[in-house]
Amino acid sequence: MAWLSLIVAGILEVGWAVGLKYTEGFTRLKPTLLVAVCTVFSFVFLANSARTIPIGTAYAIFTGIGAVGVALFGMIVLGESRDWPRLVAIATIIAGAVALKLVSADA
Repeated sequence: MAWLSLIVAGILEVGWAVGLKYTEGFTRLKPTLLVAVCTVFSFVFLANSARTIPIGTAYAIFTGIGAVGVALFGMIVLGESRDWPRLVAIATIIAGAVALKLVSADA
């Protein structure tokens, strides 16, 4: 259950990070509220997962999900670069997250 909580936390991190683009410096109410809700709940789920998963592993995977998710959003939705060095970097982040999961004490 802790790993599911960590995945949800990461997905919510993607939500608030992407949402920052749409707040226009926190001048738009609805996107700002969505960012606030996603931020609070992402940390609630992260804290819940860290009760079982070592914090170093949990935080690294949390930020990895966020980094990969936001990068993919940028490429798919915003038309950002899809060049091979960027894809290799994303694959490296994913490989690191998988490796952390495999060596985690509660794996």
